[in-house]
Amino acid sequence: MMLIRPATSADVKSLLELANKTGPGLTTLPADRDILEEKIESSVKAFDRKVQSPGLEYYLFLLEDTDTGKVVGTSALAATVGLDQAFYTYHLGTVVHTSEELNVHNVINTLYMGNDYTGTTEICTLFLDPDYRKDGNGQLLSRCRFLFMALNQQRFAPKVIAEMRGVSDAEGNSPFWNAVGSHFFSMSFSDADAISGEGQNQFIAELMPKYPIYLPLLPKSARDVIGVVHPDTRPAIKMLEKEGFEYRGYVDIFDAGPTIEVQTKNIRSIRKSITYKVKIESTEQFSQSQSAQFLLANQRIKQFRACYGQAVIEQENITIKQSLANILEIKSGDNLRVLATGR
Repeated sequence: MMLIRPATSADVKSLLELANKTGPGLTTLPADRDILEEKIESSVKAFDRKVQSPGLEYYLFLLEDTDTGKVVGTSALAATVGLDQAFYTYHLGTVVHTSEELNVHNVINTLYMGNDYTGTTEICTLFLDPDYRKDGNGQLLSRCRFLFMALNQQRFAPKVIAEMRGVSDAEGNSPFWNAVGSHFFSMSFSDADAISGEGQNQFIAELMPKYPIYLPLLPKSARDVIGVVHPDTRPAIKMLEKEGFEYRGYVDIFDAGPTIEVQTKNIRSIRKSITYKVKIESTEQFSQSQSAQFLLANQRIKQFRACYGQAVIEQENITIKQSLANILEIKSGDNLRVLATGR
């Protein structure tokens, strides 16, 4: 059984082992024990905090194989971005250069640096062990966050964003970085991205040019990757597009990967998931033939649990086996947030 739960202080070693498998590009999950300990500590405090409006909370979820106890995936929610450290993006725009005397009218594509996403919620830190990229585990890891949001909407902003990894090669070389950032930061793409991933963004304001970048001045290799995701990230962006996320011309200032967005209330898994009252039956009583598979989440915060499971829905009730109830840490009469896996 694959189970989603919040990270705890006992998970540092397991999370570090997982981080060592990410490769370049996922800077929010660095293979650094001290940083991972800080992330877990921040998450534990967020789950424990009583929240009436979104602030600086960071919620870290883990995917555990309950048969082995192994942590095989992670995903996270940042309740807001840009409040403690500026959150920078480039936005694609246009300027028009016209000369009536010469009969010239040119529309020029540009990139403007700004902080338009300040105060939005971000979904982040999604990584699944390559050996477990099957059986819908990636969707479980991603969608569990939306069920948690559905149950705790006061903790999150009206808009949600996701920064998608941009194009780079196996060594971490980015065509966009080589054409733009490398001229201003005097460090490698990997180093700059890692520093930014740790939340230290002041150097961006200090070193990056404040003026629009005219795209015709960039080499074709850089222009071609603007708004394009890394090949490994294509399944993730397709999944989020099904949830309602859209690309609106915002890209990462380092690798030009797209930032996608959606209104929280319009996220498909939030709109389509329903709360039912739980009835529990023994394995002998449970009707497997009448059941279907659902994504199920209890309604707790610190003890949040989510997984796939067989269930029977009748009117306002959902019937599950005792063994599944034990995994979700619920009892008869409790409520479950339920999403049909085919939706």
